[in-house]
Amino acid sequence: MRVLVTNDDGVHAPGIVALACAMRDAMFDVIVVAPRGEMSGSSASMAAHNDEVHYERVTVEGWSDDAYALDGAPALCVIAGLLGAFGPPPDLVVSGVNPGLNTGRSTLHSGTIGAALTAAAWGASGLAVSIDTGHHIRWGTATDLARQAAVWLAGAPKRTAINLNVPNVEPHELRGVRQGALAPFGAMRTSIAEHIPGLIKLQLLPNADPVPDGTDTAIVRGGYASVSLLTPPTALLDASVLVAFGEVG
Repeated sequence: MRVLVTNDDGVHAPGIVALACAMRDAMFDVIVVAPRGEMSGSSASMAAHNDEVHYERVTVEGWSDDAYALDGAPALCVIAGLLGAFGPPPDLVVSGVNPGLNTGRSTLHSGTIGAALTAAAWGASGLAVSIDTGHHIRWGTATDLARQAAVWLAGAPKRTAINLNVPNVEPHELRGVRQGALAPFGAMRTSIAEHIPGLIKLQLLPNADPVPDGTDTAIVRGGYASVSLLTPPTALLDASVLVAFGEVG
């Protein structure tokens, strides 16, 4: 099975190397295609200037096989891969490891998750992997679970997407894995740090507000890894909206 590994932190970020090596250890055929630089918060953007997508083959420290740096968001890396730009289209897209949790409804904005959802929308399957931040990040804790999830995805129906969030602890300190719904908010919140005429400066701050038990944010706070099955956007069939157009009384 062919796996495309990407991220939203850039092709040279340490998390993507750890993840690509874990996928190779699981005997997948791995290709690394990731943004040239930081693309956090890009969601599932596929914007391309004048329909041109520039990329180059690069050498990534710690990774001996092919890697490509693309001028675009992770979702665009996925689309290019699925269209056959880098050889046979992948069966599975694995995105991460993102340093920082992607939990709660704010996952809508995550480039890490945007890659996994794009894979599902385009007929493949996707896995987004994130780990909590800290002075020393235990990449191996996340990649061990990512490897297990990817092996499971290999036998799951196409268009399956998983969001995996892992506490930043040693493997033996992990309390287990729990399935969770999306919390009302994530582990971080966006605020305005400075606002002057013509300029808004944003900042991310830790969010310590209480969250409902059983949600992804609460699960990770409790020392467990959280796994959630996601779906690409779907339409809710509710005829009441037709009132706006005079179609129903």
